[in-house]
Amino acid sequence: MVALIGGVVLAYLAGTFPTALIVGRRVGADPARQGSGNPGASNVWRLGGRRAGLITGLIDMLKGAVPTGIALAVAGRPEAHAVWLAAVAGHVWPITRKLRGGKGVATAGGGGIVLGPVIGLACAVLFFGVVKFGRVAALGSLSIAIAYPIVSAIVGRPGWEIAVSSAVAVILVIRHQSNIRRMLRHEDSLPRR
Repeated sequence: MVALIGGVVLAYLAGTFPTALIVGRRVGADPARQGSGNPGASNVWRLGGRRAGLITGLIDMLKGAVPTGIALAVAGRPEAHAVWLAAVAGHVWPITRKLRGGKGVATAGGGGIVLGPVIGLACAVLFFGVVKFGRVAALGSLSIAIAYPIVSAIVGRPGWEIAVSSAVAVILVIRHQSNIRRMLRHEDSLPRR
């Protein structure tokens, strides 16, 4: 139990790493105050270009993948799912920034790929397909948030795993409320670069 609590705390702290703010500063932008105001990969992409956005997304994925992978290797699937949820929570509600974090998609995706490689890769293909044809990153994010627990159920994952992935999905949907409003007003598309 002590090890699990320690792992959850460390995963949460890993999730708080301010990737978007660091990369944003390198390209002369502050994603917490410019663009959509979201410190995440999509906003860094808008403000600093494709390369900055991809770097931010990759590092944010590692924030979910590394702690989840370590927990999976040394403890097991239940512990890894707890760590996954903690890493996403750290990214979304970082105590270091007054609980004002990003949307959590890349961090959730990184952990999700570790826990279910086939499911995660299928969701990655879905994300890139939706973004490529729809030009709306938030729509791709919402698509994979909803798809992950559904596909988990289809392939026969245990109910508790589906419940954890559903909890992650709920967090992502809640964090995308502003994006949903912008999509309804046709204001939430990626620039063509």
